[in-house]
Amino acid sequence: MTAAAGTDLLAPFRSRPAESVIACDFDGTLSPIVDDPAEAVLVDGARETLAALARQFEDVIVISGRPVSFLQAQLPAEVSLVGLYGLEGIRHGARWEHPNGGAWREVIADLAALAASSGPPGVRVEPKDLSLTLHYRGAPELAAQVTAFATTLAERAGLAVRPARMSVELHPPIRSDKGTVLERFAARAQLALFAGDDHGDLPAFDALDRLAERGAQVVRVAVSSSEAPEELLDRADLVVDGPGALLDLLRGLSG
Repeated sequence: MTAAAGTDLLAPFRSRPAESVIACDFDGTLSPIVDDPAEAVLVDGARETLAALARQFEDVIVISGRPVSFLQAQLPAEVSLVGLYGLEGIRHGARWEHPNGGAWREVIADLAALAASSGPPGVRVEPKDLSLTLHYRGAPELAAQVTAFATTLAERAGLAVRPARMSVELHPPIRSDKGTVLERFAARAQLALFAGDDHGDLPAFDALDRLAERGAQVVRVAVSSSEAPEELLDRADLVVDGPGALLDLLRGLSG
């Protein structure tokens, strides 16, 4: 369903903001995809819109594979931030970290150095303190080679491999993803919305399914692009065309 056709789905959020949680991914959702991840920025107007929503709604959360330090520089202080798929975050001004995450810092650092020195030529290595991303956006023909290399590294170190947008991610073997985070933060909400654009956002849709089974009203929003997975688009209640269109949807939530 398109955003224009799904206006009625958003009406309860506008009328009951104090009972509603709004959550979004960052890259490809609030920020256009760029070749160099370090250059990603919010779509114009998103910072002000998110701050305004956070003052009205029970919670507004950005849940990302990015480190919290990156998100904190981009997003307003009123917004709850969850980084590295739930391994760290900031909520109501308090910084937190998964209790089992710290033990993996040295492992990740060693693998990042190994990937930089012996990874496939053309791969971009992005260490994230508690996780590692190997990008092949600049050389898409390396997809299979980078995936195989990442799998070898992960098996050697006991890490989990997750496919991502033109990249492969290595994470500690800790049960934490966008779904577990969303389900925890929205446990008492009567309404919950999540917007995402990639494979890593599917667990958040799963969490919305579980919340709906417990009686919450939920809305799944897919931000479309040429790289958006079909499963995400198929499962969405609303589909919007890129971060700019998502920003329009978020502005429309404000009463």
